[in-house]
Amino acid sequence: YEDKDILAVDKPAGLLTVSTATDKTRTVHHILTDYIRKGCLKSRSRIFIVHRLDQWTSGVLLFAKSEEVKLQLQAQWKDTEKKYLAVVHGRLDKKDGIITSYLAENKAYTVYSTTDAAKGKLSHTAYKVIKETEKFSLLEIDLLTGRKNQIRVHMSDEGHPIVGDRKYGKDSDKYRRLALHSKSISFKHPVSGRQMTFETKMPGYFSELMND
Repeated sequence: YEDKDILAVDKPAGLLTVSTATDKTRTVHHILTDYIRKGCLKSRSRIFIVHRLDQWTSGVLLFAKSEEVKLQLQAQWKDTEKKYLAVVHGRLDKKDGIITSYLAENKAYTVYSTTDAAKGKLSHTAYKVIKETEKFSLLEIDLLTGRKNQIRVHMSDEGHPIVGDRKYGKDSDKYRRLALHSKSISFKHPVSGRQMTFETKMPGYFSELMND
């Protein structure tokens, strides 16, 4: 979706949102900058990052076409509804609930839960089980706060890491990609004031896992 103020895309798994200090490969930001400049290297057109998805997380990603719109979207971020789909290892005893902890990050850029409010930021993840198999559970997740790696850490804390998560899950996990997908985002357009919702389909990979 595109209008004069915002751009929304369905990001494939494996593509970085923005480049990092160690990885300057093609990113969503780079591809969309090329797109809005229409191949004109001298163009000053820019797009602005509102939020990010992890490299191996797919789904809805929102960008702004001006700094003003970016700041307005970020200012209302806590009122923006963000739903995810995840396939996790095992079956959850409680079929719905809210996971809460303080999240902090260490020097190795690994996020972890702590009980120390001075160290971490209070984080809430709501979930409900949609479908179960012998090995896996498909969850719909409502991201109530948007911390880095929040869903991955919270599910790992519960003993049900996301399939394909070798950072917060099992080292022995040999699944080809992280089974986490940004399903939908719903927010008030910062210029028109209209309520907008963008939704994407569940990746085929998730269906394969749940039919395994």
